[in-house]
Amino acid sequence: MNKGQKIFQYVFLTIVSLFSVFPLYYMFCGATNKSTDVVAGKLIPGGYIVSNFKALLANQDLARAMWNSFRNAVILTALALLVCSIAGYGFEIYHDKGKDVVMTLLLTAMMIPFAAIMIPLFKMFSTLKMVNSMAAFMLPTISTPFLIMLFRQSARSFPHDIIEAARLDGLSETGIFFRMFFPTMRSTYAAAMTITFMNAWNNYLWPKVILQTDDSITMPMLVANLLGGYTVDYGMLMLGVLICTLPTAIVFFCLQKSFAEGITGAVK
Repeated sequence: MNKGQKIFQYVFLTIVSLFSVFPLYYMFCGATNKSTDVVAGKLIPGGYIVSNFKALLANQDLARAMWNSFRNAVILTALALLVCSIAGYGFEIYHDKGKDVVMTLLLTAMMIPFAAIMIPLFKMFSTLKMVNSMAAFMLPTISTPFLIMLFRQSARSFPHDIIEAARLDGLSETGIFFRMFFPTMRSTYAAAMTITFMNAWNNYLWPKVILQTDDSITMPMLVANLLGGYTVDYGMLMLGVLICTLPTAIVFFCLQKSFAEGITGAVK
C-alpha cells in the first residue's frame, strides 16, 4: 500500500468515525441545552444540564427506573448465561443427530419476530396469572437461540481430550463444566454477557406489555414517557436518553476486547 492509498484510507475512516460519533455528540449537546436550543439545532454544549436534571427528577421517578432496569438486566443476564451455556455445551459435547434437528428448529425460530408471538405469550401468562411478575418478564428471553449457538460454536474448540482425561480421573460432568469449560470460555461469556445485558437493558416492548404497574417502570419506559403530553422538553428528553445509554456504553467499553474475542470464537 503506497502513501496515497494510506492517506485516502485514513481520511475515509476519519469521516466514517465522525458520522458514527456525531449522534452521541448531538445527544450530549442536547442534554446540556434547553428545549428551544435543541429544536434550533444548536451543536455547542450549553449550561442547562443541571436544570434539565432537576426537571427530569421532578417529572419521572428516575431512581426507581434505574434500579428496575439494573436489577432486571443483571438477573436476566446471569440466568441467560447459565442456561444458554449449559445448553450450548450439551448440544456439542453430547452430540447426536437428534440434537442437530433440535438446533435447526431453534435457529429457525430466530427468524420469527417477537411481535408475532407477543400476544400468545401474554395470553399464556395471563391465564397462568403471572402478569406483573419477574418470571413472566424473564422466561421468554432467558434462553435465546443466538446465545445457545454462540456457546455451541465455542464448545467445538474446547479440547475433547481434556474431557476424556477428566472423566478418567473421576471428575463428574458437572465438575467438568464448571471447573474446566467455564474458566476456559471467559471471552465467550464476556461477549454473551455484553449482548444479553444490552438487550435486557434496552428492552421496551415486552416489559411494557407484561409489567403494568408504575413501580415496574424501566429506563426505556421512562424515556418513552418523556415523549408524552402536548409539549416535549427536548433538553430533558436528551438527558434521559443520555442517562439510559451510559450503563450499556460502560459495559461495552469495559468488555470490548473480550467481546471481540468471544464473537470470533477465541479460546484462551
